[in-house]
Amino acid sequence: MPMNKQQQAPLFHISKRKALPWYQAWGIRGAAIILALVVCAVATTLMTGEDPIQVYITMFEGAFGTSRKIWILCQNIAILLCVSLAVTPAFKMRFWNLGAEGQVLAGGLATAACMILLGDSVPNWLLICIMIVASIAAGAIWGLIPAFFKAKWNTNETLFTLMMNYVATQLVAFFVIVWEVPKGAGKIGIINQSSEAGWLPVIGGQKYLLNILIVAALTIGMYVYLQYTKHGYEISVVGESERTARYVGIKVEKVILRTMLLSGAVCGIAGLLLVGGTDHTITTTIAGGRGFTAVMVAWLAKFNPIFMVLTTFLLSFLDRGASEISTIFGLNSSFGDILTGIILFFIIGSEFFISYKLHFRTSGKKEG
Repeated sequence: MPMNKQQQAPLFHISKRKALPWYQAWGIRGAAIILALVVCAVATTLMTGEDPIQVYITMFEGAFGTSRKIWILCQNIAILLCVSLAVTPAFKMRFWNLGAEGQVLAGGLATAACMILLGDSVPNWLLICIMIVASIAAGAIWGLIPAFFKAKWNTNETLFTLMMNYVATQLVAFFVIVWEVPKGAGKIGIINQSSEAGWLPVIGGQKYLLNILIVAALTIGMYVYLQYTKHGYEISVVGESERTARYVGIKVEKVILRTMLLSGAVCGIAGLLLVGGTDHTITTTIAGGRGFTAVMVAWLAKFNPIFMVLTTFLLSFLDRGASEISTIFGLNSSFGDILTGIILFFIIGSEFFISYKLHFRTSGKKEG
């Protein structure tokens, strides 16, 4: 027997939404976070037997419990935001720069080299100026290499930038052994600990304030660059369609090179802030995976530098909170990551409902 139209219709279908007002979009995201917290509460009770309310309070105290914790949270936000700002122009251009980790390491290595080799021979103000130039140049060059091959021979930028991460890691590992103190320690230790040569200045008695102010200025600058300049317009056009960009006279290869120079340079600044501003040393793990977390930050914020402040805050807060509950409740550190994963799953899932809507099959039949 032939199937009627009701039987043939799918249970549901998906259609593209028109652009939602900002308050509705953020309302959906807020509802997703609330639902995620409910699921996390159920998971906490079932897996650990702990009171989920106390777990949430502990997460909050882990990020905001003391002024020191607040400053550490702000520092984490600043560095992650800096790396996220760096990858944003490339992603908006549809150049998948997964090499931010290596570009940060390149900038940090250049900073450490200046501190170690020039720390005793030039005035501190001049040393810091040299560090700034060297870190920006190193990060920019590390970003330019895959961009050149992409523009010249259309290589796969995803694989190329990933491989550059490993090269940067091994370069840092090599120089750590060269500069290790004491010999055989396998690490450099605090660079210029007695003289503090090359250490970025402390403002207002707060160790991390300078980093925060620099990243705040970068955020505003990147927003203006992407939204209101000719270069930002060209990045958007190339990201939408290279064919269209060529048709309107945009030199795509030039845009690729210029954008990745910028992306790498900002990553170099992140390396400078880590080595010269906070850690005062260089290790292969100093980037801390921020180059990959930045991908999520940029995507969640729709490549908008202002919205990135919110997404960076959320991820940094979850990271600090997860560490705190592992310490206070004596839980496996993986449990905090489970809660973070649940929350991120719901937040990322909410983006689907912002862009698309579901239409379910109706049970009623049309009358003839």
